Amino acid sequence: MYPFKGRKKGETKKERQYCNYTLETKAEGEIDEMSYQVARILRPTSKEIIFLCIGSDRSTGDSFGPLVGTMLRENQVPYPVFGTLAEPVHALNLKSVFKEIKKQIKNPFIFGIDACLGGYHQIGSIFLTKGPFCPGEAMSKSLPELGDYHLKAVVNYLDPLFPQQSLNGTRLDTVMNLAKITTKIIVKAF
Repeated sequence: MYPFKGRKKGETKKERQYCNYTLETKAEGEIDEMSYQVARILRPTSKEIIFLCIGSDRSTGDSFGPLVGTMLRENQVPYPVFGTLAEPVHALNLKSVFKEIKKQIKNPFIFGIDACLGGYHQIGSIFLTKGPFCPGEAMSKSLPELGDYHLKAVVNYLDPLFPQQSLNGTRLDTVMNLAKITTKIIVKAF
């Protein structure tokens, strides 16, 4: 969940872009740029695109993914969306949902969406990164890496001693604003 750790030995630097959204600066230019980048990634793929929105509706900070999934469905994004408030994809069901995706869609292009924790100055940032991500990393959960590209939103700071408290203590307003902006980025890409 913490996207700013040093790289593991032998790991190459990942291609990353970010959009920093705050309530004071509506960041329309950054939103447009990130929408353009998402479109540039999704348009040329011949694989079937799916959006995999990770998180739980039982934790404020972790509800970012299911909120985005719900908003994408409400905006009728023309691709399958897994992970909504009604049917969240989280640590307890991720492996079974992933198996189901693989059964339904051969070789899908997985676009992951998840919340993460960072430094105080990074709260409100949305990162677009090429390659897989590890859901539950800050909570030291052993979940599979997945995704071809992913968007992560920094919903709160990382308290290294109590990461779960950082997620549970996240302001709903922050999560809602980041979910709206992320949905806007994706919808504008189409």
